[in-house]
Amino acid sequence: MKKIVLFTAGLLAMALMGFGFDAQAQGKTAQPATAKTADTATQTKGDTAANSPSDTAAAESAAPVNEGGDSIHYVFKQKFIEGDVIWMAPVLICLIFGLGVIIERVIYLNLATTNTTKLLAKVEDSLKAGNLEGAKEICRNTRGPVASIFYQGLERSGEGVDIAEKAVTSYGSVQMGQLEKGLIWISLFIALAPMLGFLGTVVGMIQAFDAIEIAGDISPSLVAGGIKVALLTTVFGLIVAMILQVFYNYLISKVDSLVNTMEDSSISLIDLLVKYGKK
Repeated sequence: MKKIVLFTAGLLAMALMGFGFDAQAQGKTAQPATAKTADTATQTKGDTAANSPSDTAAAESAAPVNEGGDSIHYVFKQKFIEGDVIWMAPVLICLIFGLGVIIERVIYLNLATTNTTKLLAKVEDSLKAGNLEGAKEICRNTRGPVASIFYQGLERSGEGVDIAEKAVTSYGSVQMGQLEKGLIWISLFIALAPMLGFLGTVVGMIQAFDAIEIAGDISPSLVAGGIKVALLTTVFGLIVAMILQVFYNYLISKVDSLVNTMEDSSISLIDLLVKYGKK
């Protein structure tokens, strides 16, 4: 499962880094394009006066339009660059690794889901026929923690129901730990992302006050850069925390559901062992 985390984190990193490089390239090419446009306008100032109104209208209609200038994707990229990569990159890293762990956990928990009703029916049929090995084989061929717990209980059933119950309880605790594995990292990223955003906020405000101290005067344009960094890092940190929190709550509910299923199924297995005389 570690390979899944690394693989998904790598894919997310490449996608998001490509997104950042695209935004940075757009920011760099904006200035040369503007300068070129200004020079062209200066050189052709005399020529435009001789053009007819129809030619001017045709030229305006043929001018390139910034199709993505008002899109959410474009705005997001621009704000990411304006927020200063030094403080935005750690928040982005929290998002990448947090989503990587989430994807791995979603895959694992979905694979751990078992149709316990069908499994119990098959085990009961085997035990009713006195085929203990057949019941074990059914559990070995079934995916999920419930089947693993059943196998441990059936393996120790020859030593008595009490021993089998202890084996089921002990192995159930192990399986519960496997289900909760990795969730601590998601909670860490949820707490860390806004903290990094607040750190960028503090640093941005310090930069703003430094600029005021150096200039000896307060003007909106002077402190706007530092305040913008402060606000953008906080916004992005909170957005990342909210995204991860939604998935974290989903995973917690999934784990709780699986644990309840494990407990109910374990009780049913012990009842079957008592019923069919495996003491």
